Amino acid sequence: MDLLSIKDPSFLKQLSNEQLEELAGEIRNFLIENLSATGGHIGPNLGVVELTIALHKSFDSPKDKILWDVGHQSYVHKILTGRADQFDTLRQYKGLCGFPKMIESPHDVWETGHSSTSLSAAMGMAIARDLKKENSHVIPVIGDGALTGGMALEALNHIGHEQKNMIVVLNDNEMSIAPNVGALHNVLGRLRTAGKYQWVKDELEAFLKKIPAVGGKIASTAERLKDSLKYLFVSGMFFEELGFTYLGPIDGHNYDELFENINYAKKIEGPVLLHVITKKGKGFAPAESDTVGTWHGTGPYKTETGDFLKPVNTAPAWSKLVSETVRELAREDERIVAITPAMPVGSKLEGFASEFPDRMFDVGIAEQHAATVAAGLATQNMKPFLAIYSTFLQRAYDQVVHDIARQNLNVFIGIDRAGLVGADGETHQGVFDIAFLRHLPNMVVMMPKDENEGRHMVYTAVKYEDGPIAMRFPRGNGLGVPMDETMKAIPIGTWEVLKEGRDGAILTFGTTIPMAMEAAMQLEKKGYSIKVVNARFIKPLDESMLSELLRINIPILTIEEAVLQGGFGSAVLEFAHDKGYSHAKIDRMGIPDEFIEHGSVNELLKEINMTTEDVVNRMMILTGKKQKRA
Repeated sequence: MDLLSIKDPSFLKQLSNEQLEELAGEIRNFLIENLSATGGHIGPNLGVVELTIALHKSFDSPKDKILWDVGHQSYVHKILTGRADQFDTLRQYKGLCGFPKMIESPHDVWETGHSSTSLSAAMGMAIARDLKKENSHVIPVIGDGALTGGMALEALNHIGHEQKNMIVVLNDNEMSIAPNVGALHNVLGRLRTAGKYQWVKDELEAFLKKIPAVGGKIASTAERLKDSLKYLFVSGMFFEELGFTYLGPIDGHNYDELFENINYAKKIEGPVLLHVITKKGKGFAPAESDTVGTWHGTGPYKTETGDFLKPVNTAPAWSKLVSETVRELAREDERIVAITPAMPVGSKLEGFASEFPDRMFDVGIAEQHAATVAAGLATQNMKPFLAIYSTFLQRAYDQVVHDIARQNLNVFIGIDRAGLVGADGETHQGVFDIAFLRHLPNMVVMMPKDENEGRHMVYTAVKYEDGPIAMRFPRGNGLGVPMDETMKAIPIGTWEVLKEGRDGAILTFGTTIPMAMEAAMQLEKKGYSIKVVNARFIKPLDESMLSELLRINIPILTIEEAVLQGGFGSAVLEFAHDKGYSHAKIDRMGIPDEFIEHGSVNELLKEINMTTEDVVNRMMILTGKKQKRA
């Protein structure tokens, strides 16, 4: 059928299973073709084609609430709800979002970019439904990897206790972004091989009811026998003990099984868990054979071979540079231990894991646990390296405050994907970490200007002994600068002058340094002498250099690829105020007080007026010149 003509999922109710099979094939071909041009989360979506079709045929969205726990599995849902004609703009500037987005469609009832939130949100929706005396279904779809998140387990406990009507779909593909870990994953492994015990239990109950009553003893024995079947047929019935009716395992690519179990679940009072087994990447050989997460999310690729169309960039990837430097130092210091919350591939820790398997811990999607494990290691004079994305660190904020900073524990936090990340959009833009770390006592926060300085900063962090230290680094590759053979520690709280100047100063760090240098060169041609400072330590500030700049009273422009509220520029303003420099001329450039959506980093910087041209004009205004931006 013409996928571009789909307006809503109601048409599915008229289709036979054979027609649904054809539709599934068409959707897979559509995704493989379109994502080869835009990139995106191809593997997860190929795995949920039949499941998504079955849900939309069985329920009435948006009256019935279907929540996608990690929104990167929502592409098929978007097609079935009328957005196929926008897929050429997927994850592009001003285009279709790669995650559920309420402003895009009423069928997107919950926005998700990070995992393990759907069950709590679904509980809130179920409570509201019952209080308003409405009649609808609530269907959160959650992956097996997401169940390692503590919030998901808290929600399961609450849902089971309250016995709210809800159908939880556990999409079990045995793999999230990376191979799953943990005891709960092992429980699911046993469930996958156990077969359908619910039917056996119900048939035995019906048989027992036909036996003439022969006294209370046999009745109670029969009841105990019926309840004990779950232990006979399914090893470790975790979900039933939490108060759920468990159905499964179910072949997530078989419509007969899907519809049979969904219809059965609809009739059950209280919470039901549908355990659906799917194959990530199904229908596209390169993605289907992926065992490490390469095809979880990709850039453009060739549909014929699966080869990625990556731009030529010989500079090292930041994630790999940092992890390999830690690995190099770990050969000399056996106290170094690496910890990651389910991101060994994204954080490029495979090499560390292969060389030091006993010192590498992937704790699953459990950021809070990861932070406190690192704290525990630090109490024993170990050197924990916590490799974590900026937006994932947000989920462990209290642990950073209470368990790491408050106890002044020597944890090295490697903050990956710091700054704007582009296509993944507002849920993944790493722009808040400066603001939520800078105000913490004992915390050191730094960011290198290039990969050579990055290696020195990793060395600095490993050699640092006085408390927590965080190093931010961006997504993508370095600049391709020459690398020093020997690493050295950078004195904590020291900045570096990259260009001298007398008319004004630009203070910045990390990815915005090239912008500042280019602006200073353009200003030089206009007759302005501008100092450019690599303010590589965001906390503590280089008080000596900053005091001198304020003393001579030259205008200062701070630039940061992070939120302005509570950021680096705020720190400079606070310092000037506290030290009595009341006449200081300080301007700030950074992320405004809004969430930044998806698009290329350059497009996003242009949108928020953070370009070289903007720096030139802001600096000219700041120094008292009349020329303004046209």
